[in-house]
Formats: sequence, C-alpha cells, structure tokens
Amino acid sequence: MPGILFSRSTVLPMLPMREEVIFPMMTVPFFIGRKPSMEALDKALATDRQIFVITQTNSTTEDPQQEDLFTVGTIGKILQIMRLPNGTVKALFEAKQRARVIRTEWDMGMYVAQVEPVLDEYPISQECQDWADKVRHLLAKHADELKHRIPEKKLETVQNLDAVQLSDYLAPLLELTRQQKQQLLETLPPQERLQLIHYILQEELEVRQLEDRLKKQVQNQVASSQKEDYLQEQLRSIQKELGQIDESRTELDELTQKVKEAKMTTEAEDVALKELKKLKLMSPMSSEANVVRNYIEWLVSMPWQKSSDDNFDLEHAQKILDEDHYGLEKVKERIVEYIAVAHLKGALKGPILCLVGPPGVGKTSLAKSIARSLNRNFVRMSLGGVRDEAEIRGHRRTYIGALPGKIIQSIRKAKSKNPVLLMDEVDKLYQSTMSDPSAALLEVLDPEQNNTFMDHYLEVEYDLSDVLFLCTANSTQDIPAPLLDRMEVIQLSGYTELEKYQIATRFLVPKQCTEHGLEAKQLKFQTKAITEIISRYTREAGVRSLEREVGKVCRKIVTQLVRSKASKNMVVTPKMIHKLLGVPPFQHDTKEDENRVGTAVGLGVTQLGGELLMVEAGLMHGSGALSLTGKLGDVMQESAQAAFSYVRANAAYLGIDAGVFDKTDLHIHLPEGAIPKDGPSAGLALITSIVSSFTKIPIRHDVAMTGEITLRGHVTEIGGLKAKLLAAKRGFIEEVIIPQDNEKDLSEIPEEIKKELKIHIVTSVDEALHLNLERFPKPFATAVGTFNSMQPEMVAQPNIS
Repeated sequence: MPGILFSRSTVLPMLPMREEVIFPMMTVPFFIGRKPSMEALDKALATDRQIFVITQTNSTTEDPQQEDLFTVGTIGKILQIMRLPNGTVKALFEAKQRARVIRTEWDMGMYVAQVEPVLDEYPISQECQDWADKVRHLLAKHADELKHRIPEKKLETVQNLDAVQLSDYLAPLLELTRQQKQQLLETLPPQERLQLIHYILQEELEVRQLEDRLKKQVQNQVASSQKEDYLQEQLRSIQKELGQIDESRTELDELTQKVKEAKMTTEAEDVALKELKKLKLMSPMSSEANVVRNYIEWLVSMPWQKSSDDNFDLEHAQKILDEDHYGLEKVKERIVEYIAVAHLKGALKGPILCLVGPPGVGKTSLAKSIARSLNRNFVRMSLGGVRDEAEIRGHRRTYIGALPGKIIQSIRKAKSKNPVLLMDEVDKLYQSTMSDPSAALLEVLDPEQNNTFMDHYLEVEYDLSDVLFLCTANSTQDIPAPLLDRMEVIQLSGYTELEKYQIATRFLVPKQCTEHGLEAKQLKFQTKAITEIISRYTREAGVRSLEREVGKVCRKIVTQLVRSKASKNMVVTPKMIHKLLGVPPFQHDTKEDENRVGTAVGLGVTQLGGELLMVEAGLMHGSGALSLTGKLGDVMQESAQAAFSYVRANAAYLGIDAGVFDKTDLHIHLPEGAIPKDGPSAGLALITSIVSSFTKIPIRHDVAMTGEITLRGHVTEIGGLKAKLLAAKRGFIEEVIIPQDNEKDLSEIPEEIKKELKIHIVTSVDEALHLNLERFPKPFATAVGTFNSMQPEMVAQPNIS
C-alpha cells in the first residue's frame, strides 16, 4: 500500500471480538467467556501482555476461522484482569496501533495470528493538516448541536491532537454502525480517515438541523395537540422529507380488506369506504381517528350475511323441550306450533313471543332450549333497570365514548344475523317523564318495521327480521300497552308440588350431585324428604329456592363424607332434612281449625304464586262507618265498599235488621298488614265475611272462594285460577268456589288438583252464600215478595261440580 509503512511481522495471541471495534488510543474493558480466548489471554499475561484484537464479520460465529474475521485489527496491552464467579474474565485493554492480518492458526487450544503492525511515523502533508483543521472547525462551530454526542471536555482535547490521532479519537465518540467503524479502522492513510470523519460529522449535523427544522414545523401544526399527536406529526414530517410516505399503510389495508369481505349492504359499504378515506387523511394517533377507526371496526364486525342453518324438525324440537323441562305442556305445544309454521313457510317470521310467569319457572332456560332446538345462536339481553332510550338504540358518535345500543351489541355478540335474542325482564324497564326506553323497542319488536332498524351509532339500516325475539316478564301489568300489543303472551304459571317433585328428581338432584362431586349412587333422596323441602323450606312458584336447598343438602353431605373419610352411600330422610337445613322457615297458610263468624278464606295471587287470603270482619258500636285495614289497594277498597253496599241493600233478604247499620261500625281487615294487597277477586270473600258478621252465622273453614262481585250480586271472572287452586290444595282446603266465567279454565288445571278439590261453580252471591255459610240466613217476612234493585233477580241452587 503506497505511503503506508509496516513493521516486521510478528506472531501474537489473538482475541476475536463479536461486536466491538477497537481503535488505537482506546482503553476499553470487555468480557471474555470463550475458552480459546481465555487461553490467548493467559498466554499474553504469561509473556509481555501484548495481544491482537480483531472483530468478527458475523457476531454469531462461535469458532471463527480466518475468513470469518476482518483484515485489520488492533495490537494492544492487557492492563488488568478480574476473574468473575460465573467463569468469565473481565479484562482492561489499552489499544496501541493498527495491524494487518497475514494469517491465523490454531495453536495449543488458542488462536494466534501473524500480523504486520502499521507505522504512523511519517511526515504529515499540508493537505492532511488542512483536513484536520476542517474537522476541528466543524466541531467548534457546532459544539452545541454535538454536545449530546461528544462531551465538552473531549471537544477541548480534540483541539490539541495531531492529524494522525484525531480520527482515531473521534471514531468511538460518534454513533456509527459496526461496518462504519471497521471501515475507519481499515482506512490506513490519516488524510482519508479525516475526510471520512468530516463526511460523517457533516451528515450528522445535517440530520440534526433537519430534526430541529422538522420539530419547529410540527410544533406550529400541533401546538395544542397531545404528546402522541406531536410525535406522529414529527414522524410524518420525516417521511415527507425522505419521500417515504406510504398512504396504503398496513392497518388501512386490513380495514379496506375487511370492508370488502364483510358483505355489507350497499349503503353500509358506501359509508364504510367514505369513512376510510377520511381516516387516511388523519393522524393515526389523533382522537378523531380513533373514533372513525372504532366505527369502521363495528361496521365490519357485524354479521351482515352470516347466519346459522335452521332446524325445523318438530320431533327434534319436542325432544329437546322435554329433555330440558318437565311439564309446561301448553307452552311446549305453542312453541312446537310456532316451529311447525316456520317449517311449512321455510322462514321463522311471526309474532314476538313473551313468556310471562313468576320467577324460577323456567322462562330463560326455555328460551335457551328454543335456540338449541332451532340450531341457532343464543344471546340474552337484560332490560332490568334500563332507563335510557340510547341504551337500546345507541348513542350518536358526537358523544365521547359512544357505543351502539344493546340490540346491535347483542347481534354482534351472537356472530350471526338470525340468533335467538332473549329480552329478559321486559317489565322492569324504567319509565319516567324524562325518558321511555320501551318506546325504542316498538320498532325492534314490530315484524313489519324491524327490517330497517337504524342504530344511532351505526347510522345505517340493519335487518332484524331474521332475529327470533323472545321476551320474559313476571307480569304483563307493567308492560306498556303499545309494546304488549306487539307480543303474543304465553303464560307460565307456577308448578304444582308433584311437578316440583318430578323436576327435583329428574333435574335438580342429579345436577347438584354432579356439581358437588357426588355420584348418583352416593346420594339418594326419599320421596318424603323432597316433599318436605318443597312444602316447608321453599315458598315460590318456581324451583330456584328448591335447587338452592338441594344444593345445601349436598354440601353438608359432602362435608360429612370428607370429614369421616368414608365413601358410603347416603339416603336423605325427612329427619335428616331438619337436621341439615335447620328449622323450617315457612309454614304455608292453612285453613282454620273450626268455623268462625266473620272469617272467610279468600284466594290471591302474588309474583311468588297463589296464597290463601284470610278476610276478617268485625262489628262495634258506632255510626255506620266502614274501616279497611291491611294495606289494601284502591281496587280492593272499592270492592269492599261494593260488598257492604250490596249487604245493606239486601239486608232484609239476608236476615239483617236494616236499623243496625246506623248504629254499628264495620271493620274489615286482611292479616299480614305489611304486604300490599289489591285486586277485585276478593269480593266474594269480603261479602261473605260481612254477611257472617251481621248474621252471626259461622263461615265454613274448609271452603275457599274467589270471584269479583257486582252491586247486583253477580260473581264475575277472575285471573290466576291455577295458582289459586294450588294455594287451596297446599292449605288443605277441601272445597273451592269459583265464578262460572272461569269454568273454561278448568281444562288447563292438572288432574291431580281437580281430584283433591271439590270445585263449586257459581254465578251469584246467593249461590255462594248457600255453600260457604253453615246455613243460609232466614229472610225477614218484610223481604218476601218485595224487589230491590240491588237484590238478586232470582235465587238459584248452587251448581256443584
């Protein structure tokens, strides 16, 4: 190489470096772990401490050969070493001069190299001095800009170095790649090294100046933006300067592809593409871009064309319904009819079904069974406590944190356009003068309108006509009339004790045994044990509490088995029930022990099922006032007033002295005064207790009655007949009086109830009084042959079925 002097070659221990490039004048620590390198280090320490350090071309090579090494390295001296506990050695190396590799070889477990040291002792040309001055001038001029790279003290040292040393001193201080550092090391003429250093410094300063200029531009554009916006704008400005802006970024490409694959409606796809164009022009990290991105994600995630294949096989549907639920024959029959129509039409479109009944009778699980029988996805949407119309139809995107409404969220969750969507507790919607969320459901539940449902967030039409909507409620009274008009109500009344027993035996006991780790043979319940739980530990129309009590028994049995470390089989008896569950918390109302004056047994219905309703009437001296207590509602109070008016109008016929009313106060009370009571069906019991009080004729304690009365003495239709008859049977009542208008409902009453109760059908108060009093009052002689507008038009014999 012309102009470069080499000294005589010499053989030295060689230390290959994976990454580090060592320049002359450097004192640097490094760690040595490879065994050949440690042997070379020991060899150097045993002689004059000189060693040759060279960098590998590939840092991952474990046993480098000569072709795996660069051609120029550094000769230096090991100043000190420290042997570490993990077996590695930390060495402090002082580099002296460059050296060129002639050849390398393996000798006694280490690398050795024959090298030619480079001599820097020759005259420096004026041109070389000029380049050194240029470098020093550049450093001095831009000291402030380079201080983050080169400390101030080192900049002062630079001014005192000669032209040969200058480049080697600066090279380690600059942020260079390994290739750039090796290029500087292999550049032997000092003048060329200085030119290369000058070029690198100038490039560094240009980048720094560009950064400052871009920073000012970005600060002007996003002065009021968040930090994320600033960083993104800076990145975009850099890309503009470099000409590397790529408008078709990966994320946008993915969104565009999703829009094409989503099979949206034409309207929705146009909106999505329009929003995509807006998104491309926005800063990806801006808040508005996040809103647009979320909106497009919602559009593409909706199941526009995805649907499950319907199964309209009636036998399959009947089998699943029977597997999942015992009883409920009328309900199952209606559901099978619904599926049969769908099978014939080839599409499941029709009225919205609303399952109405007390808690725990299986409304929600029945909806799941319908979905399973149809092979459709099931999704549940709870409406209890929903107070804002926007929760149904979504919020507009102008609001921060806006989302679609529950309908669209549920469809997305179902992942198909034709799921079974259960709207649970539709009667618990919150209504006020400020908002009425039920109004938002009118369009959803109307088969003629819901094919163009528009959510406020999506703002494009979505077809809900393929969705099978099912609703549940505990009572229809709290469902707004326009909403109720769009639904077909299917009543689920409470279970009889026999039905509860069958449900417990077939479903609840096996389920709880499995959940508690018991095999079927390990735990069995006697029939009387289950009956005891049903009658004395639960008070409900459904079976939720029954399942909890069965689960409690299983837990206590499991605890006993674990403590005793035994695996014997257990049979639960009624005595064990009392021991495991404690004192029975419930004692259902039962009939009186004897006939009493003024005490009649009525029948009422609550959300928990039917109940016996005791009606008491008492007389005292006064001025003819009527007192009503027991937390009675307006309808029941009016019913009591109508009953009293009937008795006063027909006093002579009923054997009552008309003069007694002006001197006597009547007090009517219904026990359990903390519980609100309302409705007209207690009218017959009210009139019976009033007549008994004034005539002193006892009322039969084994007869219960229900029926609304009129001022003319007619007994009219009531509701909840099955629940009331269940309550009568549970209270050991032997005979029940019902209105003739309810005779048609007896066909739906289980035979087990009708066999144990003697049911009387009446049309008038007169007929009822002949049945529920020990004897009918003897009319006064003045009543014979007379006619009162409120007197019964005729006296008929009771109709006994």
